[in-house]
Amino acid sequence: MTPRERILTALEHKETDKVPVDFGGHRSSGIAAIAYARLRKYLGLPERPIRVYDMIQQLAIIDDDVLALSGSDTIEMGRGFCLKDEDWKPWILPDGTECEIPAFIHVDRQGDDWVLVTEKGKVLGIQKKGCLYFEQTHFPLMERGLEDNDFQDLEEMLGDQMWNIPSPGAHIPLNEAGLKELREGAMTFRKHTDKAIIGLFGGNMFEIPSYLYRMDNYLLALALYPDKIMELQEKLCAIHLNNLEKWMSAVSPYIDIVLFGDDLGGQQGPLISPEMYRTFIKPFHSRLWKRTKEIAPVKVLIHCCGGVRELLPDIIDAGADAINPVQISCAGMDPSSLKTNFGRKITFWGGGCDTQRILLQATPSEVKKHVKELVRIFRPGGGYVFQQVHNILANVPPENIVSMFEAVNS
Repeated sequence: MTPRERILTALEHKETDKVPVDFGGHRSSGIAAIAYARLRKYLGLPERPIRVYDMIQQLAIIDDDVLALSGSDTIEMGRGFCLKDEDWKPWILPDGTECEIPAFIHVDRQGDDWVLVTEKGKVLGIQKKGCLYFEQTHFPLMERGLEDNDFQDLEEMLGDQMWNIPSPGAHIPLNEAGLKELREGAMTFRKHTDKAIIGLFGGNMFEIPSYLYRMDNYLLALALYPDKIMELQEKLCAIHLNNLEKWMSAVSPYIDIVLFGDDLGGQQGPLISPEMYRTFIKPFHSRLWKRTKEIAPVKVLIHCCGGVRELLPDIIDAGADAINPVQISCAGMDPSSLKTNFGRKITFWGGGCDTQRILLQATPSEVKKHVKELVRIFRPGGGYVFQQVHNILANVPPENIVSMFEAVNS
């Protein structure tokens, strides 16, 4: 099988010639730039510029030589953009490693800290000295409140929060010139890879209001102002649908999977009840995912962290074909039970290695044993794509990363 055939076969819940692997195919299956620099050195690979494509999480672009060693069958559409040296500028990672970041990213110094800013200089997020990531500091609608908001400037406000900071490909505007650039770049990229191509759309319906109001305020408003929340959701979904139509018109012939996102779970279970999901989120997920499949014969992959077992029946019913990262260390996320109860209905894209404890703290032999057991559980009958649970963090030992991929590819 080609890598693309392998992924698409798994998504059809059919057996594949080997375990399908995703490493760096989206913004939650990659590797922190600090860990990536150490991995290249450990493997004895030639020095190359460490390029950070996700500034907030500080994830590295994974070069072809490392992708080959990992056996990855996926690639992100954004890899087809920002290919020139002038598309990048120098920066320094928190551990002092030299790297490059996209030239369109605006970062400033504030004393010993770094801040992410808009073109107009508004601070959206901060990376304090010694921290490994940026944290959101500006919530554009927090002071305004919900009850008297008509959301007339909602689209403008979406661009005024940290998680709207783009990665390569997503920085291109959805106007006539931008769509032409997206179409040509995606078409060229498709011609040069046999991997399954993932297009990152987002379309978050739960998280974006949290970015606008701050999560505590949004969760409270779900209970206090349900009518205003529905008004907000309707307008947000309309914006997403408009952008989806434009974006898909340019790239849909050249991608295989569309990634949506909404972190609905925490360590102890869902962040909202199944009833609230059905009321405030599911109708809009369903609308977005249905329209995606009407436009093109693509699969829908939802990124959804945490313990979400109780929400899975509704996520499946809304139209998701696959879910990542399958956070197996959370309440209710036992791998055997997930596979038994839902394995014929949704593809588990992840759950391949616990990054909270095993990948970080175990020995290489323990990592290998752990991975093999999880593959044994998830693989039968298809409906499984291997990735570690979310990104490989900065302090993960390189020998454990190598052991993980040796286990899944052996």
